[in-house]
This record gives sequence, C-alpha cells and structure tokens, in this order.
Amino acid sequence: MPCEIDLGEDGESFAFIYSIENPKGTSLRRGVGAQIMGPGDSYLLQYSRNIERFWATPYSLALGATFRARQESGLAPPPRQLVTKEAFSRDVKEGFQASSTWHQGHIIAEGAGASGDLPSTVQSADWAFRIDPQDGWGPRSGKQAATAGWLASLPVFEPHWQVLMAKGTATGSIDWGGKRYDFKDALAYAEKNWGAGFPKKWWWIVSSSFENEPDASLTAVGARRGILQLPGVEEDVGMIGIHWHGQFIEMVPWNGEVQWDVEPWGSWRVWARNEDYEGLVEATCDSPGTPLRAPTADRGLDVYCRDSFFGKVRVRVWRRDANGSRQPQAFIDLTSKQGAVEVGGGPWWSTWSAQAKMQEPLKSLVSLPVDVDWLASSLPSQLRPPGL
Repeated sequence: MPCEIDLGEDGESFAFIYSIENPKGTSLRRGVGAQIMGPGDSYLLQYSRNIERFWATPYSLALGATFRARQESGLAPPPRQLVTKEAFSRDVKEGFQASSTWHQGHIIAEGAGASGDLPSTVQSADWAFRIDPQDGWGPRSGKQAATAGWLASLPVFEPHWQVLMAKGTATGSIDWGGKRYDFKDALAYAEKNWGAGFPKKWWWIVSSSFENEPDASLTAVGARRGILQLPGVEEDVGMIGIHWHGQFIEMVPWNGEVQWDVEPWGSWRVWARNEDYEGLVEATCDSPGTPLRAPTADRGLDVYCRDSFFGKVRVRVWRRDANGSRQPQAFIDLTSKQGAVEVGGGPWWSTWSAQAKMQEPLKSLVSLPVDVDWLASSLPSQLRPPGL
C-alpha cells in the first residue's frame, strides 16, 4: 500500500510503502516491510522475514506490523488492530499502522532479508498524520468505483489494483533522520495492490499539484499484467483518470483506446479517448529519480522500479462531438512541476510503445454495470473475495 504526501516546499515529498509478501508463510519469499522515499532522493527500509506480527483487516482498510515491541510494555502482545496514537507509541518500538484516515510509525534502517543492493540513506523515521480524503475513484458525489473495472476485484487479473484516494490532504508530522517536517493540509494520494502476482512491466504518473488549479488530480498508468494466474498469459493495459471540479473523466481500454510511448526513464507520453473525451498526458523528468523495491515473482521484494517527485506534467482534455471529432480547444489544460513519475519491471532496453488491448470475453464482461460491493456484502464472509 503506497501513500504519497506532497509538502509543496521545493518539491519535497514523501512516499510511504507498506508491503507483505506471502502472508501465509508458505514460501521462502515471505516478508513484511516499510520503505519510505523522502526529499532529495533519500531512502529508508525496515524489513523482516518474520511475518507473524503483520496484521490487516480483511474487508476494510487497516494494516500494520510490529518489528519490535517495547520491553517496558511487559507481556502484553503487540497490536493486532488499529490502536490509538498513545497506545501505539507505548507498545511499539519499531513498526507501523495505517488506515484510510491515519498513518503512524517508527522504523530504522534494517534491510536484511530484502533482495537487491539498495542501502538506506536515512537511519530512522517517525511519522503520525491524519488523512482527509477528498476524491476516491469516481465522481466526488458518487460511491467508490473499482479502478480497473469490477473484474479487477476478483482473482482474474494479477495484480489487483485500486486507487484508494486520488486526492486528499494530510496533517501531522514526519521526523526524517532528525529533521522534522510539520504540515497541515498537504496534498495526499493512496493506492493498494494485492494478489498473487505483480506486473512484469509498468509505468505510472500521478499529480494533484497543478498550477493555478487546486481542484484537479491525475492518475495515469500502463502495465503488462497476468490473467487468471495462467503462465505466459498477459496483456498490456493502461488508463487515464482525471478528477476535475468534482467530475470524473476516465479513459480506459474497455470503452475506448489507450496508447503510450514511455522511455526507460525521463519521458512519458500517453494518449487516450472514449466516446466523449480525448486526453493527452505528457511528462518529463530531469532528476535521476530514486530506485525502490517492489514485489517480484522469484526474488521477493527487490530493487525493481524508479520514482521521482520532480516530474513535469501537462494534461490536456478535449471534448468530442457527436460525430467523433475532437473540438479544437482543450477545456482542461493543466501543468505541474511536482508530478510523481515511475517506471518499473522490465526489460526497459528501449522506448515502450504499446496500445492497451483487453482480451475477450473479459473486455465485454468488465464493461457490464456490476456493483461488486453490493454483491460482496450479500455473501457470507467466508465467500467474500479478500481485499474488497
């Protein structure tokens, strides 16, 4: 579960990434970790192969882990649910807890067990901040929708992916290697990935800090994902999602076209259209970015992607006429110097040029107006798909 906090001061931002691999502990790839990407391409990871102290609620957003409990708390077990700020500080020496409205933790640089050569550049971090969501996925006045269509809530595509909060605010503090950051109403973004796999290759662009436009956010992504956990069965999918003044504009391959040209690093160009809109997202990044760890099929958590908070992003959207022609003037034209950009997986030997193509009958099925939340709530708990 990644959560990004944009402090808006010379591009200073933080990304908190909480992960659990093989939570049943049936393989050597099991592990729990918390990694943080901070200002100036700084990085911190605490990781453990001991997954027993990780916890998560199955049908609501709350998770956490205790790497080390405080001895002075006696024989009391570490938390297995979200607790108060005071109780967490009293009982947890190193660990984290997170929900849709609260993040708290203290970790140290301790990466033994994680794959890849990526040492921490900061020795410790403390954080505690409240989250106030504004936009999830879908119109502001509507209910939360599945980001990749309702089928993505079921064990069909790998991985499952959900934008939890396209835009919100965070208020609290972060102590980053001895430097304290206090913030109020900082822009925030959160998503989660879960399932039995991870994309073989992907790119990602997120921004809610647009010049002269406080009420807008962008999420654009492309990935090569698996289907039904079948070996070698994959497809390239991508999307553009824009929240703008309470409206939601979604351009996805099951109701339109999406294509992209993304370089191994430094340049992203994404074009999409549906019946009503045509959109173009262009991003560049002069910063070398920060390597991060991500899940892999054979090595567990490993150095597998690169991110930066210094993406220069431009988003344009045009309306389309009844005859399918694009109107000459874009009604949305936004720019940002603080976009989050990422490439991951591979190989990335050259520019990845692709057009999203969903296979039938999945393309037709995902277009159906299925209310997964309603269906799931009507099922016995033991039959309800995990992660919803």
